[in-house]
Amino acid sequence: MDKKKFRQKYNLFLVEGNKTINELFNSNFKIKEIFSTDPQKLDRANVPVTHISENELKKISFLQHPKDSVAVCYLNEEKKLSDQNLQLVLDGIQDPGNMGTIIRLADWFGIEQIICSKDTVDFYNPKVIMSSMGSFARVNIVYENLTDYLLNTKNLNIGTDMDGENIYSFERPERMNLILGNEGNGMRPETEKLLQKSVMIPRFGKSQSTESLNVSMAAGIILGQLFGVRE
Repeated sequence: MDKKKFRQKYNLFLVEGNKTINELFNSNFKIKEIFSTDPQKLDRANVPVTHISENELKKISFLQHPKDSVAVCYLNEEKKLSDQNLQLVLDGIQDPGNMGTIIRLADWFGIEQIICSKDTVDFYNPKVIMSSMGSFARVNIVYENLTDYLLNTKNLNIGTDMDGENIYSFERPERMNLILGNEGNGMRPETEKLLQKSVMIPRFGKSQSTESLNVSMAAGIILGQLFGVRE
């Protein structure tokens, strides 16, 4: 299940750890079965649970030091919500850790939907699932042709750029898409052409050795400021 083609072929993905698995019982994700070394710590909720040994858990886990349980879950049918007042748009994000952290940020700030380009990392990737710490179950994630989407959205398309407006003086619009680009290359040119505005995080440190911020770090700073200004 670590390969997208197999997840799609069998319509299944894995979730690891009792804490995250228990959160699924209150989500719209359906669990097929659970394999656990400690079934008593699970809510169960009429889901078949097989008691396994720690050695057996190591064989099915993606973790070097696996947790207590692995759940086999069904993929959800992708359903796009209507545009929310504030959405994240991911243009070619490739690192699963970044993707998972961005999903956690969306959950923390109450952002209900993330729009992804077709080449953004699959959010069912086990590293994304693990790094999102259960937040993937509370944020709607859809994959779209970004050019078509950004052309037709009613939200303002706002990207990040070192020549953009200072985020600390930026006035948050009523409706906006915050667009985050690829870790190495940033936004693709066709995305940049569809921006109405761009913002930047000013550097206060004097060191020039740090060229840029990690995309998930930048997202956290920008979102914190957007909500701080709003409130």
